[in-house]
Amino acid sequence: MAYIAGVDIGNSSTEVALLRTSDDGTHEFVASALYRTTGLKGTKKNVPGVVNALTRAAEQVGIDPGDIDRVLLNEAAPVIGDVAMETITETVITESTMIGHDPSTPGGVGLGTGTSVEITADMADHDPADPVIFLVPDSVDFADAAARINEWHENGYDVKGAIVQRDDAVLIHNRIDVEIPILDEVSDLDKIPRGQPTAVEVAPQATGKTIDELSNPYGIATVFALSAEETQKIIPVARALVGNKSAVVIKTPRGDVEERTIPAGNLHIVSGRGSTTEVPVDQGAEVIMEAVMNNWPVSDVRGESGSNIGGMLNRARDSMAEVTGQPMDSIEIRDIMAVDTLIPQAVQGSVAGEHSMESAVALAAMVKTQQLPMRQIADGIEAEIGTTVVIQGVEANMAVLGSLTTPGTDVPIAILDMGGGSTDAAYMDVDKEIDSIHLSGAGDMVTMLIDSELGLDDRDVAEAVKKYPSAKVQTLFSIREEDGTVDFLDEPVDPSLFGRTVLLEDDGEMRPVPVRKSPEEIRRVRRRAKRNVFVTNAERALNLITPTESIRQIPFVVMVGRSSLDFEIPEMISDALAEYGIVCGRANVRGEMGPRNAVATGLVLSHIGGGQYLDFELPAELSTSLERTPTKTE
Repeated sequence: MAYIAGVDIGNSSTEVALLRTSDDGTHEFVASALYRTTGLKGTKKNVPGVVNALTRAAEQVGIDPGDIDRVLLNEAAPVIGDVAMETITETVITESTMIGHDPSTPGGVGLGTGTSVEITADMADHDPADPVIFLVPDSVDFADAAARINEWHENGYDVKGAIVQRDDAVLIHNRIDVEIPILDEVSDLDKIPRGQPTAVEVAPQATGKTIDELSNPYGIATVFALSAEETQKIIPVARALVGNKSAVVIKTPRGDVEERTIPAGNLHIVSGRGSTTEVPVDQGAEVIMEAVMNNWPVSDVRGESGSNIGGMLNRARDSMAEVTGQPMDSIEIRDIMAVDTLIPQAVQGSVAGEHSMESAVALAAMVKTQQLPMRQIADGIEAEIGTTVVIQGVEANMAVLGSLTTPGTDVPIAILDMGGGSTDAAYMDVDKEIDSIHLSGAGDMVTMLIDSELGLDDRDVAEAVKKYPSAKVQTLFSIREEDGTVDFLDEPVDPSLFGRTVLLEDDGEMRPVPVRKSPEEIRRVRRRAKRNVFVTNAERALNLITPTESIRQIPFVVMVGRSSLDFEIPEMISDALAEYGIVCGRANVRGEMGPRNAVATGLVLSHIGGGQYLDFELPAELSTSLERTPTKTE
């Protein structure tokens, strides 16, 4: 009796399929296991994750990992993703400071303009004819602040508004005798320059309206009497304040805010023929991807020195050089995936963490690996469990073999292996010849896009947003889902979730989203990210692997991998391929595993015939279709 284990090392998870061969020559899959990938895929840090996954599989059949006779590894190519800014690293604003953090309970209504003055200032030091905007630090109680505002007003001073450090806007507004806009919760009040022209705007509450003047560059220009040149420079301020219900803009002295720009830079795409194409990143993802496909196959991609894109690609190379021990100059990037996106960009001159949504290009780069790192992984596993480890084959080829155990499939067939870091595709024709391709961009890139576009700054939350639908808690006993459906609950929700946007997790729990976004907006961002990455990459991959470079020639497409378990992605890809008349759906590996375990299963099947893949007959007991004869794979 012998045991063979196939191990699929992915970007996020490591899967194992364990096969037992009896003395009479029969084969049986006896265990499967899943464990998170440790370290960057394709590096020696993967060893602990592989050993843990093998241990879990061995425990299911009551053996030690060392009892496994042979471990088969896939060739694992890492994919590194990052964002290259289309514009600049720091949004440039000259001669202005802004506050636009949009507190939930501002006070008053309207637009007020005047000079910023400390609430504790001596009244005698100011001209009653000069309008004032009071600054109220947290050391001043709301009742005292209201009394001071009333005192100035009664003495003929023109009080136009207030900026408060505490959450006291409504409390102050309810106690004063003059109607003014009040913005509160400004934690860094000390950063606001004193004695400078200031504008405060608060939109009418409970009307759904947002501010009008300070979100309009011409409105700001009117308030501060700006020139045409100055108006061009405050566009990021106005853009950052769009949709806010309150805001402040302060005109600061010339030179207080300095410009510093870092260009997006140019990509240099080197084709397999040796020619180089230069593409400016700021022309967008469509132009970049067109250049990539025109130069396919790509032998390397480099970025302009001193630019955003140069820094991003150099970080990818540096990461791989560090973990593989190879010289940085020998690391090659064989594919990039570019997607247009928006990211919150910190506004220079802000005092409450304001951001402007700036255009950007998200990039995922596939770094070429050599046999050396995989051999290091194999040697590390052998040292840990004391068994023979073989690097068996390319992921996509192995996934085809595993996918052929799905009931209802036949050749010619194409598979899409959609994992965390890459989209792999393979095509097997009627003569059992396989062509495969490995492209950058998959689940992790979608997570990155969601994280940046929603301004979460938390990859774990972004991953949850990708995996689960959202809803708004309307009452303690009802929620409105992102498609508009209202659900009534048997048990009340946690009162802390009232009025918040939540994620509906599989276990029935509601997870609050830590940003003020509606379910509709979250759904729009999530689906756009998935469509731009998965649907685009699926069509790109299938066109590249078919002999005629036409998707229409493929009768069957089977989706495998972690992302095939997503509640939206398979449907999106199926809809996109429906116009070509293709049978497309999720795999059911071995009739029981769903889209999981295809590569691990394929690794084992490739070894049954004597150590070389595609030279064996699929054993009847491993074929999950009872009416199907064994598939000859040669």
